[in-house]
Order: sequence, then C-alpha cells, then structure tokens
Amino acid sequence: MNDDIDRLAADLEKYNQAYRSGQPLISDREYDELVEKLRRLDPQHPFLHRVEPEVFESRRKIRHPVPMLSTEKAYTRDQLQRFVDRVEKEARQIGIEEVLFRVTPKLDGLAARDDGDVFVTRGNGEVGYEISSAFDKGVIPLGGRGKGLGEIVIRKSYFEEHLASEFEHPRNMVVGIIASDVLNEHARQALQDGAVHFVPYSELPSWTGGGQEMVENIAAISEELMAKVDYPTDGMVAEVTDERLRAHMGATAHHYRWQIAIKTRGETAVTTVEEIQWQVGRTGNVTPVLQVAPVSLSGATIRRVTAHHAGMVKRIRPGRGARIEIIRSGEVIPKIERVITPSDDFTIPEQCPSCGGQLNWQNDFLKCRNPACRAQAVQRIRYWFQTLGTADWFGIKTVEKLVAAGYDTLEKIYAMDREDFERLGFGPVQSRNLAEALALSRSKPVEDWRFLAAFGIPDLGKGESRRLLAYFPLEKLLEVKAEDIEKIHGFGEITSHSITAGLAAVADTFRHMLALGFNLQRTPLAESQPEVRSPVAGKGIVFTGKMQGGSREEMQEEARRLGARVQSTVSRRTDYLVCGEKVGRTKLDKARRLGVTIMTEAQYRRMIGESARPAGTEEPSGGEP
Repeated sequence: MNDDIDRLAADLEKYNQAYRSGQPLISDREYDELVEKLRRLDPQHPFLHRVEPEVFESRRKIRHPVPMLSTEKAYTRDQLQRFVDRVEKEARQIGIEEVLFRVTPKLDGLAARDDGDVFVTRGNGEVGYEISSAFDKGVIPLGGRGKGLGEIVIRKSYFEEHLASEFEHPRNMVVGIIASDVLNEHARQALQDGAVHFVPYSELPSWTGGGQEMVENIAAISEELMAKVDYPTDGMVAEVTDERLRAHMGATAHHYRWQIAIKTRGETAVTTVEEIQWQVGRTGNVTPVLQVAPVSLSGATIRRVTAHHAGMVKRIRPGRGARIEIIRSGEVIPKIERVITPSDDFTIPEQCPSCGGQLNWQNDFLKCRNPACRAQAVQRIRYWFQTLGTADWFGIKTVEKLVAAGYDTLEKIYAMDREDFERLGFGPVQSRNLAEALALSRSKPVEDWRFLAAFGIPDLGKGESRRLLAYFPLEKLLEVKAEDIEKIHGFGEITSHSITAGLAAVADTFRHMLALGFNLQRTPLAESQPEVRSPVAGKGIVFTGKMQGGSREEMQEEARRLGARVQSTVSRRTDYLVCGEKVGRTKLDKARRLGVTIMTEAQYRRMIGESARPAGTEEPSGGEP
C-alpha cells in the first residue's frame, strides 16, 4: 500500500510540474481525481498540505507579505454544502448570524500578485518570482496596476481563433511569455494584439448571497458568470466576505479555510465520429484524431477530438458512426468523456500514413521507425525552431514546403540563403526574412540548455537539459556514458540509456549545429555531481527554526538538488527533522513520537558532506520557529 501511495504522489508531482511549466500531461479533471484518490488513501500525505510549487529560472525571488495559498476544492454539491455548514458554524461562534459568500469565475492561468511596484508569481506560496518584465512585453493589467492578486491569462476567443492549432492549452502560451526572454512570433503577435491580460480577482464579475442560496443555485450562478468572461476557466471560487470571519477561520499550510474552489464537471456534448485521422509526430508516434460531426461546445464549434493513442482506439472503439460524449473543462481541445455507442468501423494502420513504412507497437503507441519519414522531419524541424525561440518565420506551412522540396534536415536549412528560398517559390520579402532569421538565430544569445532541448531527444526536455548541462558541457555530451548520467539525481537507468541513445542518433547533426557558432549562454557547472544515493536522496526532511548557515528556503532548495523529499510538516513519512534555533516543542514531540531522527543544522551539514557550520545545542532551544 505504501508503495502505491508513493507512486501516486510521485505521479502527481510530475503532473503538477508539467502543468506549472505550461506542458500539461493530463487534464485538470484527471489530475483532480488523482488528488482525491491520494486523499482517500493517505489524508495526511505532505503533498496534500502544501502549495504546489512553480519555478522560473533566473528570476529574482520575493517573499509575499501574506502567503499566496492554494484553494480547497469541492467536486460535489454535498462537499459544497459541508463547506457552507462549517463556515456558518464558526460564524456563530463569534456572534455572526448572517454569512455572505462572493462567487467569481476561477481563472485557469498563471497566478500572480501586483502591488504596483513589483509583480510576483505565486511560487511556493511563501516566495514568488519577480516578473514585472511581463508588462514591458505587453501584458495588459486589467483596471491598472496595483490591484493585488489575480491571474495572467489570454483571451479565450483570441486563442481559439489564432492559436489553438499551435498550443494545446492557453496556459502553455502564458507560461512561455512569462518564462522566456525571447518570444516566438505567436506570443509577440498576441501581445501586440492586446490579448494577454493580468486580471485581478477584484475585477472579475461576481455573485453575492447566502450559503443555502449559493448551494441550491450554483449551476445557474456559474452559467451566468461564465458568460461574462472571455478567459479560460475551470470552475468557480466561493469565499466569505466578512473580514472578521476570515480572520477567525484562518488557514492551513495549504489553503485558506474561508475559501473554496467549486470544480464543475465541464460542458459536454454528444456527437458522431465521421472518421479517424492518423498523424505522425517528431518521435514517430502515430496518433489518432477523431473527425466528428460539428457540434457547439462552450461557445466554439468542435470538429476534431483527440483520442490520445492507438491503444485507446482499440479499447473504446470510437469508429466511424460511433456516438461519443466529449467534454471541454477549460481545455481548448476537447477530449472523449465516454463512448455511448461504440463502432468497430475503423482500421488501425500497419503502415505510416506519411512514408508508408512499417509501424511497430510500443506499449499503447504505434511508432514509425523510419528516420527519413517526411512527417517526422517536419515535426522535428518545427520543434527545433519553436524550442530555440530565436528564429521567426519558420511556421508549420513554411517548414512543410521546405521538407517537400528536399530541405529535410537542419544542416540543409541552415546552409540556405535568400536565393535558395526564392528558387523554392517564396517571395522576395519572405525569402529575405527567412535568411535573416537563420542568421539571427545564431547570433542572438540563447541558453545552452534550450539549444540542447531543441534537438527533441526523448527524455531530454528543457528541465532535463538544464540539469544535465550543470555537470557536462555541451562539447562533452557525446562522450558521456549512461552510467555517468544515472549518477545525477533525477535520471534513472532507463532514462539515462534513452538519452545516450538519443544523443548518438543525432550525433552528426549535433556536431554540425554546434560548429555553426551559436551564441550560447552557458549553464554554470556544479562543483561536484550529487549522486542518486547521496545521504538524503529519497528521504523526507523537515527544516524548522532559524538557521545559521543560510535561510530555510536555501537549505530546502539544496536538499531537493540532493534528491530529498522536502516537507513542510512532520509526518510518518518524515525521516529527518533538521532544527535551527527556537524550535517549537510541538514539532519535537511529534517527531519523537513518530520515530523521526532529530538533528541540528551542524549535524545535517556534516551528514551531507559540508564543513560544519556553527553548531547550536544538541537539543534545540524551545519556542516556536
């Protein structure tokens, strides 16, 4: 059972990290269901009692004057009723007879705080990242600056009209704008068109009323409010309006107890499958997209629905003529909710729809192994320019035209000049722009980890590339063995062998592109390689009290780099309680009761191999941290 819980928590960590980086791996609904599963299995698990962190590299950290916490969720009417009952009970305790609730749409963007001087992301709830440059880029603060908490979002109607074919979800676009110093053509155009906003929660349309009225009419309230916003949403937020009651109810380490997110199932529609189309990705995965009879859903006309992979088609049988229910819960691209009437009128392809090569099964995916496959070449080249982010003009249509003309590798494309583009039928202005874009992509500063990630090597995305280059410079990567990569925390045996095999497969292209002299900003090399089996790898650690050798946040980040599971509260999953000065007796007593190892800051630093810092007493002094 413990192994199942640990695996579930690890999956949630992975899914949350992907979501925070703008590359969600599963839908919001699937994620919420997994969170609730973890809550049933282990209500005290640390994952459920902290704000899911987000990281923006190279941004200055700023501590929030008041924590930006997450939000408790209600998935059913009964759960919402229990929240109202709890609020009203606590209101009576302090003499408040009538409780009013304010309901607003729950935006699905990037949470931030604007005090007029600084603009800061949520971060880990306590410390966020300064992103005021977002306003310089063109993000519009709705209602002006200094209006407190809100979210960065893109207008939903604009996204659906201009960007739905380029990005799976609006949040991908928003995170890219905030995280990157170099904007792609789509982001720049969206900003120029005034489509990206910081929306303070105080500027949202709202409904105010009593608890029972809210519970009984939440569907109608949601429908009315949703019609007033043109932003991605994933439910409603209900909160107490009385400041005295808010102060009385307080907060947990994870959420304010006077506020709740009302998660709706999402709008659904029933339609008929007309055809299954098979498309080829850059790694050779051949995936199904359902062409369906046009149906209106959340104000948009839907004609295409994702079916994820071939294994799903075999299991749920959404063939020609099948009646299916689709759902759109904040996502731009709808997904299958269920198959009402299955149909076996479909064919799983045996040959690649692009090159005609033989397809092989890899788990639930069909895979084309032909490296010369035209569709794969298009996707690989497109991925290079999208990830590198320093060359405009190479949209999907342009890349398709180049590949069709035989320019199917980066080596060939980077050897082109203006005359080459003109010979292929591009106009004089576009030809000049394309040639200049290639030159600029080499001269503009670009992070070495972004350069590495742009090759699209399996298991080597941006985060993994950054971590890998902290230990091996680009020029040495082709010599690195899987065993060397495996020693770095976060790289397992299978992933390490996948990366070395992927590097070998692109070795010639890698050497060629490196020799072109890109203006690479180098990742600083770590002084030593933390191994997976470091003393704290896989251990649950709580830091408490005032530290002498640095802040608690710095020690927490260091522990994560060494592979530890940093926790906010002591639980049965805690291995070490590391104590600075003025530690509360409650934490110490709980740690002793659970058999947690208690150590001073100096003892901890000796354990991880650092020089001992000034030691406190062996038994930390009393008083709450």
